[in-house]
Amino acid sequence: MTTTSLFEPHRPNVLSVSALNRIARETLERSFPLLWVAGEISNLTRAASGHWYFSLKDEHAQVRCVMFRNRNAALDWVPREGDQVEARALVTLYEARGDFQLTIEALQRAGLGALFEALERLKAKLEKEGLFDPARKRPLPEHPRQIGIITSPAAAALRDVLTTLRRRMPGIPIVLYPAPVQGKDAAELIAKAIRTAGKRNECDVLIICRGGGSIEDLWSFNEEIVARAIADSPLPVISGVGHETDFTIADFVADQRAPTPTAAAELVTPDRQTLLRAAHTLHLRLRRQMQHLLDKRMQQTDYLARRLVHPAEKTRQQRDRLGHLQARLQAALLRLTDRANARLHALPQRLQMAHLRQLQQRHAHLRHLEQTLHNLSPDSALKRGYSLVRLPDGSIVRDSAALHPKQLLTITFARGEAEVSVEKAEP
Repeated sequence: MTTTSLFEPHRPNVLSVSALNRIARETLERSFPLLWVAGEISNLTRAASGHWYFSLKDEHAQVRCVMFRNRNAALDWVPREGDQVEARALVTLYEARGDFQLTIEALQRAGLGALFEALERLKAKLEKEGLFDPARKRPLPEHPRQIGIITSPAAAALRDVLTTLRRRMPGIPIVLYPAPVQGKDAAELIAKAIRTAGKRNECDVLIICRGGGSIEDLWSFNEEIVARAIADSPLPVISGVGHETDFTIADFVADQRAPTPTAAAELVTPDRQTLLRAAHTLHLRLRRQMQHLLDKRMQQTDYLARRLVHPAEKTRQQRDRLGHLQARLQAALLRLTDRANARLHALPQRLQMAHLRQLQQRHAHLRHLEQTLHNLSPDSALKRGYSLVRLPDGSIVRDSAALHPKQLLTITFARGEAEVSVEKAEP
């Protein structure tokens, strides 16, 4: 069984070379973050694997470097021997040979750091002022009557734009506002051309274009004077500067950015072939609609022709209809008369029945009153065991307080009467 250790077996105080190099590499990588190193490229080798090996040197020292394929593939330029560069690198150690080296993450020409810093400062300033605000950007005209181009007459981008415009819409006039696209005073002349196009106001849209290049080549389009001229332009501006991966300040300020000059020409013009196909499609639709409308109108004409009737026939039809209505009216009157006669014949019988029902109701009511009267009569009370006490003058005794001893009274029963004398009266 083998035990892995930083130290040799049985020699705890002695490091192996592998362990030493590993500790050194880890110490270097922990101690140094990613940093920028400037120097001159020498001993450049491009391996078959795609990795680059070279040295960075100055007048006093040099250091080995490696830039792996997945990193150098992102560069839009190829370094050469003697190039002054700035490298973003990780300090490390190649353990197999114990070589101190830099692993390069990014590479740029010397001095680009200052350019990038200036670019970022200007971007932040203009963005804060609102020059990049999408709300201020204007739409491009769908069918421009005349197109202005700002570029160098010798630029390859101009040929690409003109070729594209001729292919897509050859009938649109083109106005060239010449201006250098790089070099000294290029930014001032580009801005002047933008202002001239705005004052002349003879175009519906402006294309600012040039081909690709390094950041130094495109720097005129990163100048503040150009950005403000684009922002102040009364005409919509499309920026077609560089290739797909190139971005400049002009791209952010323009009303629209195109990835290439050719794409800019495509964005400002409708495609002639597409318009012709659309017009042909509309022509076919119009023909179909017209044919459909004609067929519909012919069918309506045939229908109306079938409904058209001679006046004499129309009069006869109306006379027949009038006769039919007259017969229906007579039949209805006859039915009404029959119903009235039937109701009239049934009236005496209904009156007799109503009179009989009324007599029966009166008779029943009379019997009810008679029974009630009978139940309330004194005879009924006497028959139930009650008796009637009267004084000699015939008045009825209702209170014992009206009596006195030896007073004569007459008591009437349900059958017969009796005369009595009062012995004693108690209230």
